[in-house]
Amino acid sequence: MLGIDCPKPCKGRWPTPPFDPRFPKQNQTRNCYQNFLDYHPCVKRMNRRGRSTQPCEHYFRVFHALCPMSWVQRWTEIKDGTLAGKI
Repeated sequence: MLGIDCPKPCKGRWPTPPFDPRFPKQNQTRNCYQNFLDYHPCVKRMNRRGRSTQPCEHYFRVFHALCPMSWVQRWTEIKDGTLAGKI
Protein backbone atom coordinates (compact mmCIF):
# COMPACT_ATOMS: atom_id res chain seq x y z
CA MET A 1 0.00 0.00 0.00
CA LEU A 2 2.68 2.52 0.93
CA GLY A 3 5.28 1.23 -1.50
CA ILE A 4 7.46 3.28 -3.75
CA ASP A 5 5.03 3.28 -6.66
CA CYS A 6 2.54 6.03 -7.38
CA PRO A 7 -0.46 5.83 -5.05
CA LYS A 8 -2.67 6.50 -8.07
CA PRO A 9 -1.94 6.54 -11.78
CA CYS A 10 0.66 9.25 -12.27
CA LYS A 11 -0.77 11.90 -14.56
CA GLY A 12 0.53 15.21 -15.73
CA ARG A 13 3.93 16.76 -15.48
CA TRP A 14 5.78 16.66 -12.18
CA PRO A 15 7.44 20.04 -11.74
CA THR A 16 10.53 20.63 -9.65
CA PRO A 17 9.62 20.72 -5.95
CA PRO A 18 8.96 24.26 -4.73
CA PHE A 19 11.32 26.08 -2.39
CA ASP A 20 10.84 25.10 1.25
CA PRO A 21 12.11 27.75 3.68
CA ARG A 22 12.78 25.07 6.31
CA PHE A 23 15.61 23.79 4.08
CA PRO A 24 17.34 26.85 2.55
CA LYS A 25 20.71 25.21 1.82
CA GLN A 26 21.70 23.43 -1.36
CA ASN A 27 21.82 20.01 0.33
CA GLN A 28 18.23 18.71 0.21
CA THR A 29 18.77 15.46 2.11
CA ARG A 30 16.77 16.60 5.15
CA ASN A 31 14.01 17.92 2.89
CA CYS A 32 13.80 14.53 1.19
CA TYR A 33 13.64 12.66 4.51
CA GLN A 34 11.12 15.05 6.10
CA ASN A 35 8.72 14.75 3.17
CA PHE A 36 9.01 10.95 3.36
CA LEU A 37 8.12 11.13 7.06
CA ASP A 38 5.24 13.58 6.41
CA TYR A 39 3.70 11.48 3.65
CA HIS A 40 2.98 8.32 5.65
CA PRO A 41 1.11 9.91 8.60
CA CYS A 42 -0.85 12.02 6.13
CA VAL A 43 -2.05 8.89 4.29
CA LYS A 44 -2.90 7.12 7.56
CA ARG A 45 -4.82 10.16 8.86
CA MET A 46 -6.80 10.61 5.64
CA ASN A 47 -7.65 6.91 5.42
CA ARG A 48 -8.77 6.89 9.04
CA ARG A 49 -11.12 9.82 8.35
CA GLY A 50 -12.43 8.19 5.19
CA ARG A 51 -11.18 11.00 2.97
CA SER A 52 -9.19 11.07 -0.23
CA THR A 53 -5.41 10.87 0.11
CA GLN A 54 -4.99 13.40 -2.72
CA PRO A 55 -3.66 16.16 -0.38
CA CYS A 56 -0.79 13.82 0.57
CA GLU A 57 0.30 13.61 -3.05
CA HIS A 58 2.42 16.76 -2.60
CA TYR A 59 4.68 15.00 -0.07
CA PHE A 60 4.86 11.94 -2.31
CA ARG A 61 5.92 13.94 -5.32
CA VAL A 62 8.52 15.95 -3.40
CA PHE A 63 10.24 12.98 -1.80
CA HIS A 64 10.21 11.07 -5.08
CA ALA A 65 11.77 14.03 -6.87
CA LEU A 66 14.46 14.66 -4.24
CA CYS A 67 15.33 11.25 -2.82
CA PRO A 68 17.39 8.56 -4.54
CA MET A 69 15.19 5.51 -5.08
CA SER A 70 17.60 3.29 -3.14
CA TRP A 71 16.96 5.41 -0.02
CA VAL A 72 13.19 5.25 -0.46
CA GLN A 73 13.30 1.47 -0.90
CA ARG A 74 15.44 1.04 2.22
CA TRP A 75 13.22 3.34 4.30
CA THR A 76 10.09 1.54 3.09
CA GLU A 77 11.59 -1.83 4.09
CA ILE A 78 12.61 -0.72 7.59
CA LYS A 79 9.66 1.49 8.51
CA ASP A 80 8.14 -1.24 10.71
CA GLY A 81 9.22 0.52 13.90
CA THR A 82 12.95 0.60 13.28
CA LEU A 83 13.20 3.79 11.19
CA ALA A 84 14.75 6.75 13.00
CA GLY A 85 11.64 8.84 12.62
CA LYS A 86 8.02 8.81 13.67
CA ILE A 87 5.72 7.38 11.01
